[in-house]
Amino acid sequence: MHSDNLRGSLFMVLAMAAFAIEDMFIKAAAAIIPTGIVLTLFGLGGTLVFMLMAQRQGEAIFHPAVISKRMGMRAFFEIVGRLFFVLAITLTPLSSASTILQATPLVVVLGAALFMGERVSMDRWMAIIIGFVGVLVVIRPGVDNFEPLSLLAVIAMLGFAGRDLATRAAPPVLSNRQLGIYGFMVLIPSGLAIQWYAPQAIQYDAFSSLQLLAAVAFGVAAYYWLTIAMRTGQVAAVTPFRYTRLLFAIALGMLVFNEQPDSMTLLGGLIIVVSGMYILASSSTRKRPYH
Repeated sequence: MHSDNLRGSLFMVLAMAAFAIEDMFIKAAAAIIPTGIVLTLFGLGGTLVFMLMAQRQGEAIFHPAVISKRMGMRAFFEIVGRLFFVLAITLTPLSSASTILQATPLVVVLGAALFMGERVSMDRWMAIIIGFVGVLVVIRPGVDNFEPLSLLAVIAMLGFAGRDLATRAAPPVLSNRQLGIYGFMVLIPSGLAIQWYAPQAIQYDAFSSLQLLAAVAFGVAAYYWLTIAMRTGQVAAVTPFRYTRLLFAIALGMLVFNEQPDSMTLLGGLIIVVSGMYILASSSTRKRPYH
């Protein structure tokens, strides 16, 4: 079991590094390519890759179980999460957007308690509240240096949390590859709708196109490695390494985009991570690991 946990943890770190690199390439490409087109092409690339993966496993591309209320909710939250996170990393520093995103597990635990009837102890409620305080430290509402655009990352975080909750309730007959197909596929019409509703001049150059292709490649790799990580080691041992994504995002923001996270952003990130780690540790102690 120790070797499985080590292998799972290594794949989790690889997945988080790949997600951070994916975000970096999307942020860079979106400086040239309109947001709607970025979402469309990103969705198209991811859909094709997961279709090929599903076909190799002999899985149906369009499974009847996808026509359900739960999958519709998952699609809605996927769109909200992806759209607003692309806007967040495009219009705000990568480091601060990624910091706010780390509160997603806290919202998942909260949502599981409110909508799925899962029991949450008082100490875990306190950890959730403290984690949300960390989010407020990052966005700093009501002070002079409050950045309204940071709310884009908050909406994205809520979207991803809703997607994760809907995924837990998704029909078990659907594989991770099939969920990947549908998760990316909904981005195609959504991106086209955004481009139609708020048209932007479509610009391309070879470099930005390569950046978008790289984002798709790293995004698919990250999803695949994440699946391996969650199926290899114990959830309580592997899941804490999700927070390494923040370290990679801060490093890439500083090296590639010349960002300098201030002390309040770093403090807020620390509060969020510690709160999430506490919830994971308490879940393990109660032998009810958080997924």
